[in-house]
Amino acid sequence: METLLWLLLTYKVPAEPAAKRVALWRRLKGMGAVYLQNGVCLLPKTDDHARRLKMLENDVAGMGGEAVILETAALDRAQEDKVVARFQADRDDAYREFIDKCDDFEGEIAKETAAQHFTYNELEENDVEVKKLQGWLDKIKKLDFYGGTLAATAAERLKTCEDLLDAYAQRVFDAHDENRWPPPLPSPSSGEGLRRGK
Repeated sequence: METLLWLLLTYKVPAEPAAKRVALWRRLKGMGAVYLQNGVCLLPKTDDHARRLKMLENDVAGMGGEAVILETAALDRAQEDKVVARFQADRDDAYREFIDKCDDFEGEIAKETAAQHFTYNELEENDVEVKKLQGWLDKIKKLDFYGGTLAATAAERLKTCEDLLDAYAQRVFDAHDENRWPPPLPSPSSGEGLRRGK
C-alpha cells in the first residue's frame, strides 16, 4: 500500500490580539486540518495545501509569530491509521451536525404539511434551506480526504430532504391550481360564463 504523506505545520503566534489567533485556527480548520496539539496540525500533501500553508506562513510572520512547514509520513501503518482516524472523526462530526440540520428541515416540512400551510413564501424558504444543505454537504465532502463513516448517510439524508421539498412544492402548486391544464372552467355561479356569452 502506498505511504500517505502529510504536510505538518507548526506555528507560534503572540497571545494578543486573540482575534488573529482565532482567525488563523479557523482558516486551518476550514482547510480540513487536524490538530495534533496546540499550534501543530496536519493536512494531506497536495500542491493546493502546500501553497495555502506557505501563504499562512507569511501571515504568521506578519503577526509577529513563526511557522515551519514539513513533509512527513507515519512511522508505521498503525500510526498512519491513527492519523487517518483523526481526519475521519473530524469529518464525521461535521456530517453529524449536517444530519441534525436535515432533521430540522424534515420537522419543518412535517409541521407545515400538518397545518396545511402550502404557500409560495414557505416554499421559497424551504427551497433556500435545501440549497444551503446542498452547499454545506459539498463543503464537507471536499474536506473528507479519507472517507468519513457517515458520508453515505449524509448523502441519503440530503436526498430525503430534496424529495420532501419536491413533494411539498407539488402540494403548494395543487393548492393554487397551478398545475392544472387545461385550467378549470369558471363555475356558473360566478357569472363569468354569462358575461362571455354576451
